[in-house]
Amino acid sequence: MNSSSTIQRFLLENLDIRGAVIKLTDVWQALQHERGYSPAVAGLLGEMAAVCVVIAGNLKQPARLTFQARGNGPVRHLVVDCSDALNLRGFVKAEGFSPDDKLPSLLGDGQLQLSLEVEGLEQPYQSIVSLEGSSIAEVFTHYLEQSEQQPTGLWLACGQNASAALFVQKLPGADAKNPDGWAYIRTLAETVRNEELLELDAAALLCRLFAEEDVRLYPPRAVTHNWPRDPEKIADMLLTIGEKEVREMLGESGEFTVRDELSNHTYRFGITEVDALFCPRTLH
Repeated sequence: MNSSSTIQRFLLENLDIRGAVIKLTDVWQALQHERGYSPAVAGLLGEMAAVCVVIAGNLKQPARLTFQARGNGPVRHLVVDCSDALNLRGFVKAEGFSPDDKLPSLLGDGQLQLSLEVEGLEQPYQSIVSLEGSSIAEVFTHYLEQSEQQPTGLWLACGQNASAALFVQKLPGADAKNPDGWAYIRTLAETVRNEELLELDAAALLCRLFAEEDVRLYPPRAVTHNWPRDPEKIADMLLTIGEKEVREMLGESGEFTVRDELSNHTYRFGITEVDALFCPRTLH
């Protein structure tokens, strides 16, 4: 599947500082498709999606990364997940908040849970991401510094047409090359504007920010949103519920819908579909 959404890694060779530029375009459009998100809700989802790609792009083994938030604030439910192949999906449900609200007030007493399903392990690895910061960027800068034990910088931007991130991280040998290098690069990165993150490609962005540095830019990796409809999964779920309950779901209208929020699909069932589900034809 061709995609214009990418993560592109880079290395500041003379300073031993690594990083990545994430740009979600067509994937971001797919995540929003027919959702009707307000700008504030979309911004929260878009930033979380970009962060998920940052972390999934660092996975060293096949796994699926999921971030999930539930709280008693206006954000009722937020889920973003991404495979090691960078296949991304997600959604958010929220109501009744101001665009000026900060992250802690949006989630209330909620927390962000990270789950990592590693191939070959029966149980996923889970941890809680504490809400230390007033923005998604601050929360995950703290998380990445704690989990990877290296100073980290993260800048996020989200607009109607794109979501983007700039990630930088100090490597263990950086001080030996230049003890002032990390502070210098952080200062330069802090000058990045949202418009630059959203509009410039990786090469142009890094040239603007780190013009005096030798930047090794690695080939981009595509990020996709490739989650086809899966009617068999929905049928299995309805079979588990049972015929009596499913027929009651038809109600007076004679139909109902099942929504797969994460993959952004709606399945419609009427009497004909229910009959076919519970009374399949047999061949004689």
